[in-house]
Order: sequence, then structure tokens, then C-alpha cells
Amino acid sequence: MSSQDEVILHKRVAIAALMTFGFISLLGDIIYEGSRGAISAYLQLLMTPALIVGLAVGLGEFLGYALRLFSGYFSDVTRAYWGFVITGYTLLISIPLLAFFTDWKIVILLVIIERVAKAIRTPARDTLISATTKSIGRGKAFGLHELLDQVGAVVGPLIVAIAILYKLQQGATEIAQLQFAFIVLIIPYILLLTVLFTGYIKLKQHTKEALTGVEVSTKSDTLSGVFYAYSFAVMLNAAGLFQVALILYIAAEMFTEILWIVPLLYLLIQGVDAIAAPIAGTAYDKRGRSILIAPFMLSILPTVFITLMYIQMGIQISPSLLILLAAIFYGIILGMQESVYRAAVADLTGISKRGLGYGIFSTLYGLGFMISGAVFGYIIDLSKLNPLNIIYALAYTIIVEIIAIILLIKSLRMKSPKSK
Repeated sequence: MSSQDEVILHKRVAIAALMTFGFISLLGDIIYEGSRGAISAYLQLLMTPALIVGLAVGLGEFLGYALRLFSGYFSDVTRAYWGFVITGYTLLISIPLLAFFTDWKIVILLVIIERVAKAIRTPARDTLISATTKSIGRGKAFGLHELLDQVGAVVGPLIVAIAILYKLQQGATEIAQLQFAFIVLIIPYILLLTVLFTGYIKLKQHTKEALTGVEVSTKSDTLSGVFYAYSFAVMLNAAGLFQVALILYIAAEMFTEILWIVPLLYLLIQGVDAIAAPIAGTAYDKRGRSILIAPFMLSILPTVFITLMYIQMGIQISPSLLILLAAIFYGIILGMQESVYRAAVADLTGISKRGLGYGIFSTLYGLGFMISGAVFGYIIDLSKLNPLNIIYALAYTIIVEIIAIILLIKSLRMKSPKSK
């Protein structure tokens, strides 16, 4: 086989792998992203304080990211990447089970199980994607993967919104509306398992060859100072970003009589994410890590809009419009985070340490979300007593994001290692 034929073959395999993982993620996102458009409203109806919601969701995010340190390490050691991927997606059964419980403690436990499931599968999945898609560009590959991922993230909330509206027209209570939406998600779960096992059978050998083809000495594959500086900058970025669960929690309070609006708001976030991700991925391939400054700076804006919504200092802007703007800019930030942030990790780590690298990066990223959930949840509860207390959220965001940007710029000036 000529070198040109090998290049064509590698690209075909890369595209096949990318599409397979993309459709697996699409179905997975229909399930868990669909549920996330309703979980905040469900917890709000179950009389859960904002602090508990923010802390619980933040804790779930932290565990979901922190455990990637261990799943990433063990996926590297055992090379059983597919085993981790299959286990992680199978545990998504926890989402349809939400329909059977009204105790917020059990609901939070099931949400955490879903986050742990994501922790189990993500480092292994990202390692498989990064190894099999090098020939088409990692930034572009992760951007396109995120695009397919976000198709599911848009369809999921839409399904949930339709299910809620259907039960509303039948005269069901708000809680019954949400429970019906959760149980409907068993259908994409069954489809997910079908595509997952079919993909495993067809791609197992190709992914094994791709990983073997890029095998390098572990002596050269060390996690560098620039990797850690970058990861800590991302942690601070997440810590200063107003959490999406709390944006939806506030929306649920605003739209109590028409709860189907809340998953549609989340659908908007995911739709914006889907547009932003491939654009950011292509920009990353052209300009490198310097593009990361953009989402760091934009991360201040959701808090700005939420603050204006609470204080309304002489401005004639509808609260609904302000929460809509907060959602839109959160979607832009999320799309950039979930494409270029991951691509940067691949470029800062060697293949034999990449699973571990994704694990460490995700742990710090999740810690940032846990801090964010606790801080902003507490401030929201304070703002119920006095709306002006929301100004603390804005001050906190500005300070933390400025520090994050400074650390990011420092990491950009450091010498980057060569990845494989």
C-alpha cells in the first residue's frame, strides 16, 4: 500500500471513529442533558434551597471530574479503554430512575451517579478520539465531536419540554410533568446501548491499532509545568463562572406555571454551544492555545446579566431577557470549553500519559465547578433576603476570572512540550 493510500485509509478510519463516538455521545446527551434541563426545576419543586442545589450539583460535577483522575489512570494502565466507555454509558440508567423518587436526597444521589458514570467513560473516550483522529486535526475532531454531542444536547431538552407540555395539557401536577419527562428518556437509553455495542464490535481493532501506532516511551511522556499551569487556570475559570444549574433554578422560580420553558432555555444553551464548538475548534487549529483567552473573558458576562436581573438599577430591561442573555453567553462559553479546552490537553500531553492528563485536568475543572456551585448558591439564598446581595456574586466573578486570565497568559508564555 502506498503512503497516499495509507493516509486516505487513516482518514477514513478517523472519520468512522469520530462519527461513531459522536453518535454515542449524541444519544448519551439526549438522556443526561435532557434531564439537566429539568433537574433544577424538579429540585426547586421539592423545596430544595438554592445553596443545596448549587452545592449538590457542584459536588456532583466535582466527583464526576475528580474521579476521572482514577479512571484516566487505570484506563492507561489496563488499556481497557472500551470497558470504561461501556460501563460509563450503561450507568445512565440512573436518569430514567429519577421518575420514581420525590425525596430530594435520593434525586441528588441519582444525579451524582450520572456524573460518576461520565467520569468513568470520558478520559477513555477522549483518549480513543485523540488517538484515532490525529490525521484530521484534533481541534477540528473535538469540535465536530462536540457538534454531534450538542445535537443530542438540543434534542434531549426538546423531548423533555414536549413531554412536560403534554402532561400539562392533561392537567398533571408540576412534579408529575417532570416525572413523565424522566421516564420517556428510557427510549434513547435503549438506542444508546445498541449503538454502543455495535460500535465496539466494529471499531475495537481499529482503535487498538491507533493506540499502538502512537505508542511512545513513557520517559518522554511527562506532565509538564505548562500543563499544570493551564489546568489550574481552567479551574479558576470554572470557579468564577455562574453555574448553569443555578441559572435554570432561577428560571424555574420565574416560570413556575409554565415549567416547559425551563428545558427550552437549556435547549437554547446547548444550541448555542453546538454552534460555538466547531468554530472554536477550527480557530484553535489555526491559532493554538491563545484562543483560550476568549472564553475566560466571556465568563464574566453570565454573572453580569444575573446581577442586573436582581438589582434592576434604573434599567428598562426585562428579567426574562436578562436570564436569556445569561443563558446565551453561557452556551458560547460552554461550547468553547468543551472543544478547545480538551484539545489543549491533548497537545500538552504524550499519549501514554494522556488518560492521566485528562483525569488531572478534569479533577481541577470539577473542583472549580464545586466552588462555583457553593458560592453562587449561597449568594442566591442571601439575595432572597436582600436582592442587592447579588453584587457579591459579580465582585467574586470579576476577581476570580482576572486571576484565571493572568495564570492562563503565564501558561501561554511557558514552553510547551511536543505531543504525539
